[in-house]
Amino acid sequence: MDRLIYTAMTGASQMLNRQAAVAHNLANVNSTGYRAEEHQLRAVQVQSTAQQKGLATRALTVDASTHTNYSSGPMITTGRALDMAVQGSGWIALQLPDGSEAYTRNGSLELNVLGIVQTRSGLTVQGDGGPINIPPEQKISVGNDGTISTLPESGVQNTVSIIGRVKLVNPPASDLVRGEDGLFRLRDGSAAPVDEGVKVATGTLEGSNVNPAEQMVAMISLARQFEMQLKLLSTADANDRAATQILSLR
Repeated sequence: MDRLIYTAMTGASQMLNRQAAVAHNLANVNSTGYRAEEHQLRAVQVQSTAQQKGLATRALTVDASTHTNYSSGPMITTGRALDMAVQGSGWIALQLPDGSEAYTRNGSLELNVLGIVQTRSGLTVQGDGGPINIPPEQKISVGNDGTISTLPESGVQNTVSIIGRVKLVNPPASDLVRGEDGLFRLRDGSAAPVDEGVKVATGTLEGSNVNPAEQMVAMISLARQFEMQLKLLSTADANDRAATQILSLR
């Protein structure tokens, strides 16, 4: 009887975790550069510490791994100078407050009051020599390799100055981990090298790669699986009561 309870109980628990992941994906359908999160489950046998272990008949359902869907999202044209979308595989490097690096596909950038290029959430964009500082009263343009150039809005307007270059990287997907802030980092905490092959499309943003219809179907399927696990628990309880009643009559 307890074998059924083990399987149903842990199965129901993991269904709730997967529902939370699907709900998080649906909440980020419109988040720029978001990568869908997926969970993979597997069965693990319960290990006994007793000397007479008996048969390995009990199993738990566990979350084997958290998988990220790295496929590209749709491209959305904005026409804004500091909007950029990574074409194909690759990432935009950010400098965190603690000095470490993180990576994002969200290329919606802006200037702070000091003229430093940063994300909408206030994180500094990593340049080839540190933060990128844009002088005031300058018209900004970005090349497909991430190079930021400026042109004066007044005075002599034919002098183009290269201010810096956004650091673009492309580490192996297996080396990346997603943080609680939604940004990606290397597993060993190091900084990825610049990849000259990564290109960006300017005046464009990459949308989320979440398929809302697919996620809705997954949510309905997970809800039905959860109900099935609860019915199994109810069945196990009913069987236990019936067995107890038969034994008490004897």
